[in-house]
Amino acid sequence: MLRAYGPACDGKVIDASVERIPDDAVWIDLEEPTKEEEKLVERCVEVNVPTQAEMAEIEPSSRLYEKNGAIYMTVSALRGVEEHLPSTTPISFVLAGNRLVTIRYATPKPVRTFESHARRDPDLVRDGPTALVRLLDAIVDRLADEIESVGEAMENLSKQIFQGQPDQRRIPADRLTKLLTDIGRTQTLLSKIRYSAVTMLRMLSFFAGSNLVHEETRKELRHHVSSLTTDVTSLSEHASFQTDSLQFLLDASLGLISIEQNAAMKLFSWAAVVFLPPTLIAGIFGMNFHYMPELSWSYGYPLSLVLMLASAVGPYLYFKKRGWI
Repeated sequence: MLRAYGPACDGKVIDASVERIPDDAVWIDLEEPTKEEEKLVERCVEVNVPTQAEMAEIEPSSRLYEKNGAIYMTVSALRGVEEHLPSTTPISFVLAGNRLVTIRYATPKPVRTFESHARRDPDLVRDGPTALVRLLDAIVDRLADEIESVGEAMENLSKQIFQGQPDQRRIPADRLTKLLTDIGRTQTLLSKIRYSAVTMLRMLSFFAGSNLVHEETRKELRHHVSSLTTDVTSLSEHASFQTDSLQFLLDASLGLISIEQNAAMKLFSWAAVVFLPPTLIAGIFGMNFHYMPELSWSYGYPLSLVLMLASAVGPYLYFKKRGWI
C-alpha cells in the first residue's frame, strides 16, 4: 500500500496505476509494497526502493549509505509488545531532497501514532528531513515507554522474590514457574529494546555526519538530531543497567530454588538418620534365630519398642540442640 502525506495530502492512498505521485507529497509511505508501487516511487522520486531481503541485512554498510544524492538508512523498530510477542522489524528511510520515502513490511505502534498526528498537523511533514526526525522521535518515545514498563515489571518481580518475611519467600512450584517465565519474557523484551536502540543510534550517528545536516540552513535539524542521539544513548545505557538488574533477579530466583531443594534434602536426610537406628534394631530382633536369648524374655518385646523409640528420639534431640533442624 502506498500513502502520501504533505501540506495537501492527508495520508491518502495512491493507486499504483497513476502516472505521477502528487508534487506536494512530502512523505511517501510504502507498506508491504507491490512491484508496481515500487516502480512508481522509483520513477517519480528517482530513488531505488530497497527490497525486503536488503532491509533484513545487518551490516552497517548495507543499512546506512548514500547513493545518487539520496540518503538510505534502515532501523529495526520494536513491535508486537501488546501481543506479548516482542520482535523487531526493519524500516528503511530514503531521504531524497525534500522528500522522505519509508519502506516497511509491518506497522509498529509509533508509526501508526505518527500517521495519525501527520493527518491532524501537516506541519509535521512540511519537508522530508522534518518528517524523518519527527518519525524517529515517535519511535524513540515508544522505546522510552517500553523501558519504563520493563522497570515496573522488574519492580513487581523484585517484590515477589524478596518478600518481607522469610516464610513468605517460600514460593510454590507453580508460582515459581510463572516467576521464571515472567523473567524470561522481560529479558526477551529488553533484548529487543536494546537491539532497536543500537540500530537507532547507528542511524542517527550516520545521519548526523551527512552533508544535509551540516548545511547552514539546517541548524534546527542539527539540534534535533543531537537531542535524539543523546536520548537514545541514555536509553541504551539504562537498558544495559536493567539487563544487569534482571540477571540479578534471575540469580536470586535460582537461589530460592536451590534453598528449597536443600531444605527438602535436609528433611529427608535427618528423617533417614532418625529412623535408621529403630530400623536396625527391628532388623536384628526380626532375624528369628533359634539361639537368640532375647526371644525368651518376657519383656523382650516392650523393651525393644522402648529401645527403638529411644534410638529415634536421641538423634532428633541431638540435631535439635545443635540447630541442624
